[in-house]
Amino acid sequence: MVEVEQEANKTTLLEEANPKSSDERTENRKKKRKRQLLKEAAMADKRGVCYLSRIPPHMDPLKLRQILSQYGEIQRIYLTPEDPVAQVHRKRAGGFRGVEFSEGWVEFSKRSIAKRVAKMLNGEQIGGRKRSAFFYDLWNIKYLSKFKWDDLTEEIAYKNAIREQKMALEISAAKRERDFYLSKVDQSRALISIEERMKKKRKLQQESGMTSELPQEKQAPKVIRQFPQTKPVSAGQSKPRLSRDILAGDDLYISSYSPEVAR
Repeated sequence: MVEVEQEANKTTLLEEANPKSSDERTENRKKKRKRQLLKEAAMADKRGVCYLSRIPPHMDPLKLRQILSQYGEIQRIYLTPEDPVAQVHRKRAGGFRGVEFSEGWVEFSKRSIAKRVAKMLNGEQIGGRKRSAFFYDLWNIKYLSKFKWDDLTEEIAYKNAIREQKMALEISAAKRERDFYLSKVDQSRALISIEERMKKKRKLQQESGMTSELPQEKQAPKVIRQFPQTKPVSAGQSKPRLSRDILAGDDLYISSYSPEVAR
């Protein structure tokens, strides 16, 4: 340990003494990384991706790599796990206890190999050992032209982001419901405690006989509410009519008016 510390101290002292050498080292590292990235990008352009629309039961990435590696060099494999709800139902029904997959992607080192494998195996029996669980299953494989592994990773990242967003919304809604329920529970508890205290108080007052001895001034006044209402019109009541005196006056006025007076 002491020797390692001494060497580290020596390197730091040398770098401090020669700042140009440290800058050159960082630049060389950046150049190496750029070369590696360019090399990987050039190799990625030559690769081909095959799509498996159905994964047989009891098959995992290791077994799939073992079967397909005999046809060509494989770089990466991705299998989509099945719906967790279906997995729970299958386990409850007494089925396979492990993880099953619904679909998958296989990346070959060359596009020509991927094309040949898809053309040769699509619709054919998987075969292998007769004791294997997927011996009689058929391959459902297709070559994806102009499809790169980066497209798959972007799609998976997008789906994961949407799933996380939905989960966050569901969790926030559940929290709001829980908070509302707890607030109502607290309110009901507070009301129940108030009612219990009032009952105890009334019971004590009844036992001590204070209710009868309390004067009217100290007792709580009763609030009587009055609402003004119009008188209802009965069915037998007749409509108002003109009086006879008014009608008689009109007759007198008509009889007193004559053409002679008008002249």
